[in-house]
Amino acid sequence: MEDSILFQKSKEYALAVIRISRTIRAEQREYTLADQFLRSGTSIGANIREAYYGSSKMDFIAKLQIALKECAENEYWMELLTDSNTYDCKSMFPACAELKRLLIASVNTAKKNT
Repeated sequence: MEDSILFQKSKEYALAVIRISRTIRAEQREYTLADQFLRSGTSIGANIREAYYGSSKMDFIAKLQIALKECAENEYWMELLTDSNTYDCKSMFPACAELKRLLIASVNTAKKNT
């Protein structure tokens, strides 16, 4: 699992989200948006990890789909943070888009193989 590109990318992404969330809380004192951003951004990798230990192929697919939803939610929080001038998250959008592409491809591949 450690050599999975999806696992590696989601962990790198989560670490970046943690750092940004800390900055937002410290500099902007914006706890609600930072918390939502943190939860959805770190949940992506957690659900991917759960998928690898799924009890069935359908469970694997379901967990990856949840990770995809969390990725879309995180993108929404980034848009809010950026558009409200709370924190400029523009540098995170490409990594989020890459995770979405990887998750979509993984879900589609898993569905084909069921």
